Amino acid sequence: MAPGQTAAGLPGSMLSGLDVVAGLVGAHAARRPVETVAVVGNAAVEPDPARAKAIDAADLVIRVNGFALDGPQHPRGLGTRADVVVVQWALQATPWVFAGYRSRLYLYNEPGMMYADVERLPAWWPPDLGLVPIPNREVHQPLSRALGFDPTQPRWATTGTAAAWLVRLLHPDARLLLAGFSFIWTPVQSSWDHAYGGASVLTGDHELIAEATMLRSWIEDGSAEYLS
Repeated sequence: MAPGQTAAGLPGSMLSGLDVVAGLVGAHAARRPVETVAVVGNAAVEPDPARAKAIDAADLVIRVNGFALDGPQHPRGLGTRADVVVVQWALQATPWVFAGYRSRLYLYNEPGMMYADVERLPAWWPPDLGLVPIPNREVHQPLSRALGFDPTQPRWATTGTAAAWLVRLLHPDARLLLAGFSFIWTPVQSSWDHAYGGASVLTGDHELIAEATMLRSWIEDGSAEYLS
């Protein structure tokens, strides 16, 4: 391989931000080609071994922010894998969020940067985490347009919807499994129950009705499946 050239034969400088993310996400999948992707949100779910089995059987499992996993003290329902984690700076701390972080890919989701809303990373995050930014130009701007948001206003999708949208961009032909998204069926809410316990408050920069409409349309047209 020539110096400065990628495995695809392209000079490294020609790769877009989305190309870089695509390569890293693919490298962290349990199996390739990636034909099934599970995106798991953090809403509380009822115990269901069948749901947990379906999540863990996916070729690629994506979690978001301060997620929870099944464990010896928890009835099965969420699964145990986390290949890729999409995080935002204000995530809720849970015992799983950075456990074994060196074996996962962490994608940094910060659409607020488009509006000069730049936050410092929390001091308690691992200093060698190796965060990879999700490119706002290639991911969040098209997502905001698809949701009907005014691009001049600081409004953007939740991390869970951003993760699902990213899957549609990277693996458009894959079977998309969704779980732990309470707002799909209850889009009018100011807070929601977290799978780890307690409640999470919805910030004012989100419009859940638009997000719920989009995700429901995927479920209704068969391009996504909701694991209830």
